[in-house]
Amino acid sequence: MSNAIQLESLESVKTSVHSTSSYSQSVFTALRRIGNGLRAHSSVSTTLAGLFTVVILIASLFPSVVARKDPYATDPVHMFQAPSAEHWFGTDQLGRDLFSRTIYGAHATVTASLLSLAIAVVGGLIIGIASAYVGGIVDTALMRSVDVLLSIPGLLLSITIVTAIGFGTTPVAVAIGVASLPGFARTTRAQTLKIKNHAYVEAAVVSGVSPLRIVFSHILRNVLGPVSVLAMLEFGAVIMSVATLSFLGFGAKPPAAEWGSLINDGRNYLITSPWISLIPGFVVVLTVLSATVLANNLKRGER
Repeated sequence: MSNAIQLESLESVKTSVHSTSSYSQSVFTALRRIGNGLRAHSSVSTTLAGLFTVVILIASLFPSVVARKDPYATDPVHMFQAPSAEHWFGTDQLGRDLFSRTIYGAHATVTASLLSLAIAVVGGLIIGIASAYVGGIVDTALMRSVDVLLSIPGLLLSITIVTAIGFGTTPVAVAIGVASLPGFARTTRAQTLKIKNHAYVEAAVVSGVSPLRIVFSHILRNVLGPVSVLAMLEFGAVIMSVATLSFLGFGAKPPAAEWGSLINDGRNYLITSPWISLIPGFVVVLTVLSATVLANNLKRGER
């Protein structure tokens, strides 16, 4: 009887994770399509996206300067205050200023997203270049490992990794970085295979130039362009993943502010105090849209 209950519980958790993964992916796909549609008004949308991105970056780099109040100070007298001149984004269930918490949430979420991208880009470059340049059994072994990672849904892989290494903002960033690595490895490998057959690379090999110097002088600098575009395209997806894991409770412990945890805080008050969840959620949507618009313009510039 107990085994049946455990199996039923395990199946329910598995179903919940898969449904959350599918929902997160569908939301990001919808946002990317909206971003693609905004390209019809490229000059206006790019300007607005650039301005919003600059604001988010400034807020994430200097939260103590931008935030108007202490994000952790509770005020029971002013709980569930609607947005006003005193509290621009309103207050939450503990009377904390939601604008300040959103700003500090930007610091945590954007920093984690950038760390995830750094892990994915550096790891992808190393694996992709090594696989394509060395070839043979090294190429086969590395690419089969990448294929295994690609066969696992990204969110499920991230949850598995963060469960193994512990909860928190940094573990979430590491987990998402590892889960995002295969795409960068494949892109790097494809670009390296094209570049290594160019005449100037073959001439360097014949001239006796060391493989390490060839990699840094000829291959790496030519691979960085496409990889940078991919990183910009993935930035929105990474932010969504960080926010999703934070929403599910894998991020920093309360009272730390992250965009996902802020949305989670207000889920029980959507009828009476919807701003607690909707405003941080709206900030996430605008950030993902801005990243998508800028990435699409960068991609067009690379063509």
